[in-house]
Amino acid sequence: METDGTYESRDTRGGAVPRPGGPPPAHPHPTPPTPPARSVPPVPPVPPVVPPRPTAAPGASAAVPGAPVTPVVAWLDAPRPEAAPGIWRFRHVPPPPPREARRLPPVTVAGLLIPLVVGLLLWSAWRRGAVPYQSVPLIAFTPADWWFVGTTSPRDWHGEEARAVYDGVFFAVLLYVMARLGAWAELARHLLADRRPPVRAGLTAGAALIALTLVWPRAFPGIGWEALPVSRPVFSLVTLIGGGYDVLTSPVLVYTVYALIGAAVLWPFARLGAWPAFVRERLRSRADTTTPAPDPAVPVPLSQWPELRAAGEWRTADLLSAELAAGRMNDVDCARVRRNLERERAGAGGLASFVDTVLRQGAAAWTHPSGDRDLPGRAAVHDLLVGQVRIGRCATEERNPAAYRGAGLALDPSALGTSLLVVGPVGTGGAGRPTGPVVESLTLQALTGTCAVVAVGTAEAPFGPEAAYDVVIRPGDPSSPYDLDPYAGLTDPDEAAALLAEGLAGDIENVDARRATTVLAQLIGPYRAAHGRFPSVPVLRELLEAGPGELTALLDRLPADGAATMRRELEARIRQAGTAADAGPLLADRLSLLDRPAFAEFFGADGGAVRPFSLKSVTHHPLRVRIELPEHGHEEASRFLARLILAQFLTAARAGTGRAHFVSLVLDDATGALTPGTVRSLQRLRPHNAGVVLGLRTLGEVPEALHGPLLGAVGCRVALSGISTWDGRGFAETWGKEWVETTEVAHHTVFADQPMTRFIHALRKKITGKAVTTDAVTTRKVERERWSASELAHSVPPGHAVVSLSTVTGAHTPPLLVDLRN
Repeated sequence: METDGTYESRDTRGGAVPRPGGPPPAHPHPTPPTPPARSVPPVPPVPPVVPPRPTAAPGASAAVPGAPVTPVVAWLDAPRPEAAPGIWRFRHVPPPPPREARRLPPVTVAGLLIPLVVGLLLWSAWRRGAVPYQSVPLIAFTPADWWFVGTTSPRDWHGEEARAVYDGVFFAVLLYVMARLGAWAELARHLLADRRPPVRAGLTAGAALIALTLVWPRAFPGIGWEALPVSRPVFSLVTLIGGGYDVLTSPVLVYTVYALIGAAVLWPFARLGAWPAFVRERLRSRADTTTPAPDPAVPVPLSQWPELRAAGEWRTADLLSAELAAGRMNDVDCARVRRNLERERAGAGGLASFVDTVLRQGAAAWTHPSGDRDLPGRAAVHDLLVGQVRIGRCATEERNPAAYRGAGLALDPSALGTSLLVVGPVGTGGAGRPTGPVVESLTLQALTGTCAVVAVGTAEAPFGPEAAYDVVIRPGDPSSPYDLDPYAGLTDPDEAAALLAEGLAGDIENVDARRATTVLAQLIGPYRAAHGRFPSVPVLRELLEAGPGELTALLDRLPADGAATMRRELEARIRQAGTAADAGPLLADRLSLLDRPAFAEFFGADGGAVRPFSLKSVTHHPLRVRIELPEHGHEEASRFLARLILAQFLTAARAGTGRAHFVSLVLDDATGALTPGTVRSLQRLRPHNAGVVLGLRTLGEVPEALHGPLLGAVGCRVALSGISTWDGRGFAETWGKEWVETTEVAHHTVFADQPMTRFIHALRKKITGKAVTTDAVTTRKVERERWSASELAHSVPPGHAVVSLSTVTGAHTPPLLVDLRN
């Protein structure tokens, strides 16, 4: 996956998001080596108390000319410009501003050709003297003694030069009229609009050279055509004004006239090619390269730890730079050390504790309590410096904004803090759900101390190997090292009863959750008062099914002192037991899903050897927890556990404030896990630095009454390829509409009144085959759905998804078409 980090981020230098360093493989298919994080590198020798004076700039203190740069150093020093929400920032290159696509209409082409053909015909007739009354203006505006009587033959040189001037004037007028009627300037600007300045200047310079060959063909070897009447009429006019050919004996005058003619010929091309601006830019760039000014604001590479050098801790910075150069640090180590550096800098104690820890432990400082410094393997591309994981590439299509077209799309805790909903079939088009890369990113960030993750799914869920987790819970598997505490480590009976009620009866419409909570609290509270602990699943089921006689025995076991409240609760339960409104039998029937032989040693069973685990722990420590739900005959039990785990997580995540690390729950299949209570709690996670990732095959797996609230509660939504129009309707309503500008063009035929105009229109229609029309353009704004239900169901290509993101700061993206296979 290293090359993915390079090519997908438009990198041209061969760098990539690094992987942990290690020895090269001894044969083509080696066994996976033990991650380097398992073994703590030797502590480097402590340098002297007074560091030596540096011999180079801070950015080059550890650089050796010609030495290869390690992948981790290249990754750490790579640019990460600020970008719009969701854009993969690693070596991101913002696209140039979009240019409006302009198309030359056919009328413009016809308008160019018709005046050109007519002009050539007129000029040919003029040269042959076939134009009626051609010499009348010439005779009228010149003296009569310049011509023979009754003819237009010149008597002397005055007549010859006057005719040359007359031909030049007619040629200039004809050329101007052809250029205006043919819209030559508009055509040239259209062809040069999208060219870069050097190309534009080169094209116009070539056109200017061709024009000069037409004006002065004898100045160019190998060209023998006749010159256009440009230079000759000017010199003829100078001769007539000067009174003879003697005026042309002055070199100064002749070369001045030549310069003026050349400037007049080159001026239109210089204006079209923007030659003055191009020359100024070239001169400025040459001056910048020849005399570069020192820039003290050039940032020092992150691999040189500029924050430490700025604080005077050269020794610590050199140590970490040496660890990087030697390949003893991976991206996890860099992110972990930088996180602790930022925390210490923000604290009141300064960097003393940070420096001491780094000097003693080097790259292994602040290693995760598990001792891991990397995962056993990676399947996605990550940038731990900014906490991003790449999930795909935005399609270069018109629906996506210009800033996102072709850019990578990534998720980070700021987006996951608004919760993520993924809807669609699994593995469509060769691409899976984004839940797998998200879990992998969260487990990596847990190793840096910035995140805790709970991944819930079956054994086939794309959560990676069990070795990547600190706690693995497999209910129903005797080899499971941990057990799930059904009471979430709570001691308050009311809170514990509310969580149990959410799992047992949250998905039942005709059962009031408050009534179920009351029934459970009336039982587990007195039981805890009598036995010092909450009841196990079999005991709780017996209590729910018990009649007044069995409950009276529990009442007798309550202590006489200090249990008056619990006694009153149990007495109320005794009065309700067996009545028509009693919810106990229904709750007992739902609880029987866990009272099976396969779960006999789990869920707080009496004498169970499996260690219980409470989800409250993830709010205090950066743990990696995986819960493998049972399957193959226990589907209903899995759904009950998913509801219970979701309710426990939502309660635990909102319990504390000021938590430093991000907490996330990932449900690969949230079928049956969502209830009105949990949907209401989703949006309350945002200020608590926590989020939930939910995966659904279809919205039909959630009660219809929750479709709108669920789509509104989450900030990030993913509609995979292959969803139905019913699911697409919910997304279309959530994403809403946008104002788009539409243009309507109406063609109206032009009816001329003047004979000459009718003749020109008829000639134009004969040449182009179309009548002369005028265009009536109407531009208006209309509302249109961003993505309609039909488009989401039928227009999303395989392996793609429509994604919209939001961040906890309020930034958001429009729905984007994303290629998840890239």
